[in-house]
Amino acid sequence: MSRRILFLAAAWILLLLVLGGIGLDRVLTGTIQRNFDTQLALTLPAMLAAAELDPFGEVRFNRPPVDPRFNEPYSGLYWQVSAQGRMPFRSRSLWDRELPFHAAASCVDMCVSRSLAFQNEPVRIIERDGIIPGSPVVWRFAVAQSTTMIDAQIADVRKTLWVSLAALGAGLFALAMMQASFGLFPLRRMSAAMADIRAGRATRAPVDDVPPEIAPLVEELNALLDHNERSAEAARMHAGNLAHALKTPMSVLVNEAAVNSPELAEAVTRELTTMRRHIDHHLARARAAGRRTDATARTDVRASLERLRRAIERIHADEVTIDIAGDSQVYFRGEQQDFEEIAGNLIDNAAKYGGGRVFVTVEADRQAGMFRLLVEDDGKGIAESERARLFERGVRLDSGKPGTGLGLAIARDVAEIYGGTVALASSEDLGGLMVMVRLPMSASGLPAA
Repeated sequence: MSRRILFLAAAWILLLLVLGGIGLDRVLTGTIQRNFDTQLALTLPAMLAAAELDPFGEVRFNRPPVDPRFNEPYSGLYWQVSAQGRMPFRSRSLWDRELPFHAAASCVDMCVSRSLAFQNEPVRIIERDGIIPGSPVVWRFAVAQSTTMIDAQIADVRKTLWVSLAALGAGLFALAMMQASFGLFPLRRMSAAMADIRAGRATRAPVDDVPPEIAPLVEELNALLDHNERSAEAARMHAGNLAHALKTPMSVLVNEAAVNSPELAEAVTRELTTMRRHIDHHLARARAAGRRTDATARTDVRASLERLRRAIERIHADEVTIDIAGDSQVYFRGEQQDFEEIAGNLIDNAAKYGGGRVFVTVEADRQAGMFRLLVEDDGKGIAESERARLFERGVRLDSGKPGTGLGLAIARDVAEIYGGTVALASSEDLGGLMVMVRLPMSASGLPAA
């Protein structure tokens, strides 16, 4: 992140300084050049005013330009009056040289040019056409000055400009480095905290003196660590529960085999069924926990209940009647297999331990985004003092019916993974047990915003 910030800052600073430097260079050099041309052009009006013809028709000045450099050979300041077919009238400073004259070009307005006609002496020339009274010829008045001095000035200005901009760029980049260093310091603290957590020197990221910008990140990180810790603890607990649940049937099988019991085959079948049920319970919980993060899963509650009703009525050979009522437009926010794991265990228990009638009701609470699944039977019911024991794994209050005592435990564990609850009460309509399951509702079943 620091490298990306510094690279972006360096690229942006360089771009702005280059563009700004080019702009300033043009402004400064243009100003120097215009001042040079303005000073040089001041001589032309005096030349035009002082020009006249001599008796031979040649141009002369009645008042020559007063700058003494015009009389010093090769002084760098020159004037010349030219016309097509006439000898040029030159300043003494030109000595044996002439300024270039292009008769075809028109300089009614002032013409400005740069010439390299003189060896090692570039000159700036300003020209203007003029008419002398009594002469039919258009004369070209020109004044020129060496640009050696102005070129040196421009070079000095450019050197100062680019050195200053380079220093400014270095300062700005140093500022960007300090900003990246101090601005990202809290993230470096977070990195060090993560290293401490990984090395076992700490269990949570520090929350003291955390900038508001990354406080949510620290909170989410600690929440993730809490979640992972709970998940690991739950995994250890369920691994222990599974091992404990399998230990008893295995001990029974070992004992039966040791004494060569005649009921060994029956014991193997019975205990293996129990072991498979325990394994199915823990696998169901593991699957539900793994699929819980899928926020797009949705299950049609009514369709799943109808499938379960047909399957359970066939299993019990038409000895059970299952009625389904309530809201038919409810969707469970989760996997179909998990919902049917919950509802299937509850309906199967009601059919197995009831008197033959089962009511299943779906009630939606759309404002809360939840729904309730009520499963009632017409059995003997269960005393309130005994209901809590039903959620313990392997507990069966009616040992006369086949089963493992895991149905309610499975339903509760899977429901809790989805943030739901399972509670027991008495059925007012049928007189038996009523199991109430509260589960999250999919957005498909919620009112439009």
